[in-house]
Amino acid sequence: MPGKLLATKPIHTILAEANEEGEHSLKRALGPINLITIGIGGIIGAGIFVLTGTAAAQFAGPAIVISYMIAGIGCIFAGLCYAEFASMLPIAGSAYTYGYATMGELVAWIIGWALVLEYAFGAATVAVGWSGFVNSLLSFFGARLPFNPTPKVSLVLFGHPLAAQVDLFALTAIVVITIVLVVGVRESANFNSAAVMIKVSIVLFFIGLAAIYASAHWPQMVANWHPFIPRNTGHFGQYGWSGIMRGAGVVFFAYIGFDAVSTAAQEARNPQKDMPFGILGSLIVCTTLYIFVAGLLTGIKPYITLNVPAPVADGAAAIGVRWGVILIDLGAIAGLASVMLVMLLGQSRVLFTMSRDGLLWPWVGRIHPRFRTPYITSIVVGVFAAMLAALFPITLLGELVSLGTLLAFTIVSLGVWVLRVRHPDLPRPFRTPLVPLVPICGMVVSLALMLSLDAPAWIGFGSWLIFGLVIYFTYSRKHSKVQQLAAHGDD
Repeated sequence: MPGKLLATKPIHTILAEANEEGEHSLKRALGPINLITIGIGGIIGAGIFVLTGTAAAQFAGPAIVISYMIAGIGCIFAGLCYAEFASMLPIAGSAYTYGYATMGELVAWIIGWALVLEYAFGAATVAVGWSGFVNSLLSFFGARLPFNPTPKVSLVLFGHPLAAQVDLFALTAIVVITIVLVVGVRESANFNSAAVMIKVSIVLFFIGLAAIYASAHWPQMVANWHPFIPRNTGHFGQYGWSGIMRGAGVVFFAYIGFDAVSTAAQEARNPQKDMPFGILGSLIVCTTLYIFVAGLLTGIKPYITLNVPAPVADGAAAIGVRWGVILIDLGAIAGLASVMLVMLLGQSRVLFTMSRDGLLWPWVGRIHPRFRTPYITSIVVGVFAAMLAALFPITLLGELVSLGTLLAFTIVSLGVWVLRVRHPDLPRPFRTPLVPLVPICGMVVSLALMLSLDAPAWIGFGSWLIFGLVIYFTYSRKHSKVQQLAAHGDD
């Protein structure tokens, strides 16, 4: 029984699936630029536009720059491990498939289910944030809509009446992005690339604007940066080095999304070469931008004043460039739209692979004959995320999503080490350097950030995993292709 639960998926089977062609397989249409923009599209979003100010004001002060460095270094460790797996096993399942190949089916199921939490709930959370920026921009121009964008509705759940608000902007955003994903991966990538160009341009605009301001107001910048590491208040996580670590745990949410590059491996034209470029390139670009924005923002305004919904826009206003606020709002709207697209893209590809393994129902893996996308899964995930985004004011899901992502990072880091020991001679187009040091560092940083999160997040995450295990033991084990192969082998 335990042996069957930990049965691994053969490497040769994964490679055969990765090389499939035809109308029942995913279309290879993505080049290196598409992959790096998918990574940037998934990373730059709510984190840089919102969390920078919150984490600086509440936890780290100007040393939020160090918090970003710590979170970025942790992601680089995990990213190096992702790059080896993605180049060696270019399959759509990402961390789920890597866990299946190294630690067995039960671990793979847990990580796949955690990725569902990361992508679907993350997309819904971002949709609500996107709606807020749209409302903010309309308010800035004094626009009055002929309808209420958040009407209240009454629901009956298990016989109990509930009041909820329907966020029509969030609902519309998810619906439009789902349509783009169904139409085709190339169209999705082009949409994402356009959004990435807009939001990176806006981030660079702010950096340039702030740098010019800093050169003319250097004494003010230095005064706001002092003390760079505020004295701890006597409580863990409130400034000092413990505050820097707490800030790293919070801003880690700003890095979620780079792992979605690996879910597009089966749609990359040259995955062995391009996947490491997409994963590591997007991480390096985004970490650099985050450090510059955080440093300049805490110099423009005292860090204690940055605990506001739109700190970067407030920074532009403080400089005196009022029209810059409009541009930053537009950048945030484009940025959050591309984050939603990348998360929903990753979600549908992970579920597609789980279905092909027999762990989910066959319709989940059905490919559209014309568009060559997992259209049913994309629609179902889109409806689910739209319902979450429309009906629920999701404010506490950030830590839940982070837990799912950090668990994936831990499994991937451990998996690289395990596979090096078990299959040292496998061809590896990209090799993670300094194994096992880099995987160990990836696991240590990920586990440390997981332990910094609050008990309610752990309770919610545990409940989600229990729900997933019910599906696994009632359906997945009976239909698993790996379990069926193991049973035939016993015969």
